[in-house]
Amino acid sequence: MTAPIPLEENSSAGARSASKSMSQRIAHHRKGYSPLGVQNGLNPTRVRVPDGGITAWDFLAHVITSQRHRHPADDAAALQRRFNDHAVVLRDATVLTPHSILRAGQDVYFYRMPAEEEPVPYDIPVVYEDANLLVANKPPFMATMPRARHIVQTATVQLRRTTGIDELAPAHRLDRLTSGILLFTKRREIRGAYQTMFAERKVHKVYQAIAPNVGIQAGTVWRNRLEKTPGEIQGRIEEGRPNAETNVVKVEPITNKQGLEGIHGPQPPLARYTLAPTTGKTHQLRLHLWAAGAPILGDPIYPDILPEDTEDFRVPMHLTATRLSFTDPLDGTERTFKAAPIDERIS
Repeated sequence: MTAPIPLEENSSAGARSASKSMSQRIAHHRKGYSPLGVQNGLNPTRVRVPDGGITAWDFLAHVITSQRHRHPADDAAALQRRFNDHAVVLRDATVLTPHSILRAGQDVYFYRMPAEEEPVPYDIPVVYEDANLLVANKPPFMATMPRARHIVQTATVQLRRTTGIDELAPAHRLDRLTSGILLFTKRREIRGAYQTMFAERKVHKVYQAIAPNVGIQAGTVWRNRLEKTPGEIQGRIEEGRPNAETNVVKVEPITNKQGLEGIHGPQPPLARYTLAPTTGKTHQLRLHLWAAGAPILGDPIYPDILPEDTEDFRVPMHLTATRLSFTDPLDGTERTFKAAPIDERIS
């Protein structure tokens, strides 16, 4: 769910470095360490030098111009400003100049300039907060963390900006199109305990989905093998040892479809499915319902992959993480957090 490498020596021409205490040097080996802090809600980017003998300017200019999603203003002047601001550094915080010569295997840290993104027209209500945790009700169309073309319009960045908490980090993830309860930690030193809790399946998760009413019964258990190849949009069910399990807790026929049909057009008989997955494979609930003949209402991937440019923020996918329960790994407190399904939020 949620990465380190030897301390770099300063061999860059013209670079400047400050002396560091032993505790600082040890910190360089810490998982998730970065010599640059969060800036405007965004973590710095780390890129590894594949071949030595290149200047820092030439290396970063190539990295920036080869980005698939690049801001048109991220030009030579913007790169020079990074160097002027001492915001291009090595892992040991050595500040690089445009003429610094890099070695193969060194890690260079800098801040990307995100491409322009269409704002997601939903808020992110905070449903609970204490000294350690922040729990939000993530809307659809908003990724949990920055990735690919979704950088600023993500729950992590947006909440960092609104709360001012730079160390805010999710303990788990929800698909971009899935809404609902999302747990964040507020301090780096406790993050691992909560991420481990999710990785070890010590969290009870409940989702609600709206999909065709095809006779699926409460008590049904779907248990099979799910696979998803990186770079491919759809996952798939394969033969082999099961690695995914979903329990159908409740099936409630929807008697009034008027509001849903106002968004999605005419629909067959629909039901609200309460689902409790015991595993957390990518697209698990979407795949399981689709395979059972009940693709989730508003899903643009199952059964058919819709063109990316047809996405409409007014037409969400009706899958919501409505409940999260666990024993707090720090103090043993029993915690439960709830959220309303997306159709109730937009009605």
